[in-house]
Amino acid sequence: MMNRKLILSACRQLKQRQSIFAFAQQRTFATGTSEQSRQEKIDFGFKDVNYEEKEKMVRQVFSNVADSYDVMNDAMSLGVHRCWKDQFVNQLGPLRTRRVVVETSNQEREEKLKVIDVAGGTGDISFRILNKAKKDSPTQLSVDITVSDINPNMLEVGKKRAVEQGLFHDLSFMELNAENLSNLKSDDFDIYTIAFGIRNVTDRQKALKEAYRVLRKGGRFMCLEFSEVEVPGLKQFYDFYSFNIIPQLGQFIANDIDSYQYLVESIRKFPKQAEFAKLIEDAGFKAVTYTNLTGGIVAIHSGFKV
Repeated sequence: MMNRKLILSACRQLKQRQSIFAFAQQRTFATGTSEQSRQEKIDFGFKDVNYEEKEKMVRQVFSNVADSYDVMNDAMSLGVHRCWKDQFVNQLGPLRTRRVVVETSNQEREEKLKVIDVAGGTGDISFRILNKAKKDSPTQLSVDITVSDINPNMLEVGKKRAVEQGLFHDLSFMELNAENLSNLKSDDFDIYTIAFGIRNVTDRQKALKEAYRVLRKGGRFMCLEFSEVEVPGLKQFYDFYSFNIIPQLGQFIANDIDSYQYLVESIRKFPKQAEFAKLIEDAGFKAVTYTNLTGGIVAIHSGFKV
């Protein structure tokens, strides 16, 4: 249970804190950037910041919280994030090798499913996909998984966890920006996953178009993200908990109140379920659907490249 004194002091401390991100409203850009990019604004939580600055600020957030990221996920969600991620991966369906026709011989051969997990630094989703694939196809590994993240600190945590769980040699790790996957070939992956990451991307539409590009025809886009609570009573409790408890947990566990204040603010700025589904469709995906979990606290979005 949360310490009563900690809860009562939450509002006072939130008002008194000096945000490490306040500099964003004061900084100017180096010469060489266009006037349009200097003037363009985008949300960083409830702040409006320069477009080019958001990526740097998000990088800093996840550099700050990388070492305590998994502990904080358990604390903030009371462990429920594990169930959300399990359900997310289960919705992928059976993970087995696919049969392809060799053009030169007109014969079939089996190939592994290629999976890219974007913003997947600590490995939570990739590990689940890998373990599911081993259960679905126990005689041979049916997936080739690439774990990517823009933040090297998060990737280091993921690599360490992979070694500890004996999964390191079954995974590839790459430092990549979701908005620019130029190191990856077009029409190459069968599955693209991103969990609790698209919310932090500066240009979401650009990231969605990159997801579409790297997927082959028939490939599936899967996204797990915080969303709009659709249960009135739950919404009131969730809002109170988010703004008054989660930042304090961040201070208590990670010694970082500001990063977790950004977290709860960024959730409120993210498009509602139907709005985000429309963005996915605009990127080219078909058969786009979403499924609410826990009353809409999070939603699973799915779409196919056809």
